[in-house]
Amino acid sequence: MRWRFALAMCCGLLPAVARADDPKPAEKLTKFEIPYRLTDTKHVLVRVKINGKGPFNLILDTGAPALFLTKQVAKKADIEVDDKGWGAIGKFEFEGGLKVDKARAHVTDIVQVDGMNGLGIAGVELHGMIGYEVLARFRIQYDFTADKLLFEPLVGFTPPPPEKIDAKGGDDIQTMGPLVKMISALLGIKPNFEIAPRGFVGIEFDEVDGAVVIKKVLSGSPAEKAGFKTGDTIAEIKAYTIESGKDLAKALAKAGVGTKLRFTIKRGDKTEEITIELGKGL
Repeated sequence: MRWRFALAMCCGLLPAVARADDPKPAEKLTKFEIPYRLTDTKHVLVRVKINGKGPFNLILDTGAPALFLTKQVAKKADIEVDDKGWGAIGKFEFEGGLKVDKARAHVTDIVQVDGMNGLGIAGVELHGMIGYEVLARFRIQYDFTADKLLFEPLVGFTPPPPEKIDAKGGDDIQTMGPLVKMISALLGIKPNFEIAPRGFVGIEFDEVDGAVVIKKVLSGSPAEKAGFKTGDTIAEIKAYTIESGKDLAKALAKAGVGTKLRFTIKRGDKTEEITIELGKGL
């Protein structure tokens, strides 16, 4: 991609200079746990809502200079696009509760996204890419043994806008997306993107000595209604042994809204079975 450039490793390079108008230290330490998954092509994928619409599947792309969305997504999210292809976003929210203020997107037909969607090689329909202009606002911790990324806002830092973002590539690269779509149609390839909203449990947990322990039950969540309590240990889900957050993620991976699951819970010296009906999350 001709618009790609190296991410300047802004995370962790800002000087820790105290200023009178700085927020309190406790506010600086706020971190958000953002659920993610790897696509079949091993891209890091997160889900977001845009102007209350979605969720949309976006790739974290540190080589992209900005947030890129397809024209179809911009239309669904009611984004007004100017003559240079930019659109302001009123509300941009990651799954996990992180909200990005004053976000904007470059709306275009994305060659790479069109190509992967045409062939169905990512295993999920992609709607765009989150690049430098958004990612540089956060210190991001990747841990591919966990099921969440840690985003910590960088206080007082606003990334400079990318330059020459509206420059057009050569006709050869611009034709690749439509070409792949045409080839996949001729070969009879029909991507099957199973769209099923992820079921919502409503707990936060810690891994303690090879066990998953609930550290918080969200108010009004399916977990609270079912009777989960802080300190409970999740031992099994439908006879699937739970010893780590990764086990928990696998057990819940294909559980959609309305799914009823039987949890085996250890509470003190007692073992209980609790059935929960998953609610609607992001």
